[in-house]
Amino acid sequence: MKLWSKNSKNIKLTSLSHGSGCGCKMTRKDLSIVLSHLPPVADPNIIIGTATADDAAVYKIDDKRAIVQTVDFFTPIVDDPYAYGQISAANSISDIYAMGGRPLFALSIIAFPINTIPASILGEIVRGGVDKAKEAGIEIIGGHSIDDPEPKYGLTVTGVVELDKVVRNDMAEAGDALILTKPLGAGIISKAIKENKASEDDIKEVIKVMSFLNKGASEAMVESGIKAATDITGFGLLGHLYGMLKASGVGAKLKLSSIPTIKSVWNYAKKGHIPGGTKNNLEYVKGKIIWGDSITDETKYILADAQTSGGLLISCPKEKKERLIALLSKANSLAVSEIGEVVEDKENRIWIS
Repeated sequence: MKLWSKNSKNIKLTSLSHGSGCGCKMTRKDLSIVLSHLPPVADPNIIIGTATADDAAVYKIDDKRAIVQTVDFFTPIVDDPYAYGQISAANSISDIYAMGGRPLFALSIIAFPINTIPASILGEIVRGGVDKAKEAGIEIIGGHSIDDPEPKYGLTVTGVVELDKVVRNDMAEAGDALILTKPLGAGIISKAIKENKASEDDIKEVIKVMSFLNKGASEAMVESGIKAATDITGFGLLGHLYGMLKASGVGAKLKLSSIPTIKSVWNYAKKGHIPGGTKNNLEYVKGKIIWGDSITDETKYILADAQTSGGLLISCPKEKKERLIALLSKANSLAVSEIGEVVEDKENRIWIS
């Protein structure tokens, strides 16, 4: 897929991106090292900071409410500038949804080679972001831009959450069902797009998955009284699940046949379109995964695949599962899949069969 501008030559946006998968270059190990240099949080109003590597910061503003804030941006993963803007905005807003919050407004973050690519291309990226923000019920009311040879776009998003409805990544308990709300595979297919190997139909499908808002899924989990969740992004299903298990002091068992995937991802994985970030994710959880005997290398990569704007992974108490599944189905989630359960395990291991 290529970009066409009325006043420009043919441009392939992903060729200007040096990242892989979701555009993340920092591994989970790198992030842990960086965070270890930060001082402990001292402000008593900070409900969630850096300690558990959760999806967003949560700051208490009164006895009933807290502000939720996040920031996210990345390099192009598709060539359609409007779709890129939509995907990036959906990805940024997702962190607010993962915390059980309601987004209020956003600011843009833009890096763009304005002297080498027409401003009309940037205009389409921004238009995509604005339209997706409107779908989420918010406005983009400012931001900051710099001239940069590698395009980057994203949002800082501010939201609000009731204190008794904050959803965290450190509250999973043994016996909980694990529910996933989007299929896996966006990182591998994005790699194929960058390498000019993805079909038009597969490109349309992965754009649909990545640009789909987690709004309905978030509202369903809040209404169900869920306390533990995370969204699946750059560290893949296994990386984000392990982060939740480690923060909560438990383990998990996954059933491979229940894990939803974009159908075409298996073909691209078999052909070797594996992002560097996905390989790093798999290396990071090495020693924490107990693989079933029949699990292939392609399967391992898909489970560790670096997602962009992935679904919510919800740790749901068994007594709330039926209601949650009904609400997710009503919200038309792209997937409503019970992929496993949380188990007692102080070593935070993940069994996959």
